[in-house]
Amino acid sequence: MKLIRFGAIGNEKPGVQLEDGTRLDVSAFGQDYDEHFFGGDGLEQLKEWLDSHAEACPRVDTSIRLGAPLCRPSKIICIGLNYAEHAQEAGMDIPKEPVLFMKATSAMVGPYDEVVIPKGSTKTDWEVELAIVIGKKASYVSKEDALQHVAGYVLHNDYSEREYQIERSGQWVKGKSCDTFAPLGPFIATPDELEDPHNLNLWLKVNGEMLQNSNTSDFVFDIPTSISYISRFMTLLPGDIISTGTPFGVGLGFDPPRYLKPGDVVELGIDGLGTSRQVARAYT
Repeated sequence: MKLIRFGAIGNEKPGVQLEDGTRLDVSAFGQDYDEHFFGGDGLEQLKEWLDSHAEACPRVDTSIRLGAPLCRPSKIICIGLNYAEHAQEAGMDIPKEPVLFMKATSAMVGPYDEVVIPKGSTKTDWEVELAIVIGKKASYVSKEDALQHVAGYVLHNDYSEREYQIERSGQWVKGKSCDTFAPLGPFIATPDELEDPHNLNLWLKVNGEMLQNSNTSDFVFDIPTSISYISRFMTLLPGDIISTGTPFGVGLGFDPPRYLKPGDVVELGIDGLGTSRQVARAYT
């Protein structure tokens, strides 16, 4: 199943995307994609509901805006330096255990919304990432049981302002949480939609130039390890997002570094999770 949310900013409705690309409005199901939905067997209930109600669901035109495919979760947890080659381009050792930081949920936007370069920023960077959506409360979860807590996977661009992140007291959350810095989607794919999340090609282009092109097989810490590790330090709630890190090719890694300017076009994608596109604009 592929979950979408559509409509004007702040007024999104739940929907699904079928195999042929058709989008259905499932508002009549009566639940949005939030903590209650993911934690209360909502996926199975929606699947059963669709078996008898799909034909009556209104079609959603492709011209209608897509929002982030879930309601604002309790938290977004990100893993840094989780691709071996990215750690090398950053000039840092491969970490011995996952590097964790938080990203404000207020940064969430839709997959085709603009990315706003913060006021005064000169170092806004891109990061294509595979993100996990938690489907069941997780605390002290074993690696063996970790995947049972996954509701689905989603494309994420973990935008970063490198001056805020690195040069201003080294507090990563400041460089990760600016408005529009977490475009998600176009859809959440349930685990059955992906053959192997540890073997997905992911890529990112800026103005048509391929800058990131890798595979999740380069993970330092795989998905079960990451979920298990994070659950030792905080309870993961249904709908929470874990963003699994970015491969080599970020702007910071170039010599000299390359950062976004107003008008730049960022396109990205992951096998089985679709593509997204953001145009950069200056803060006004």
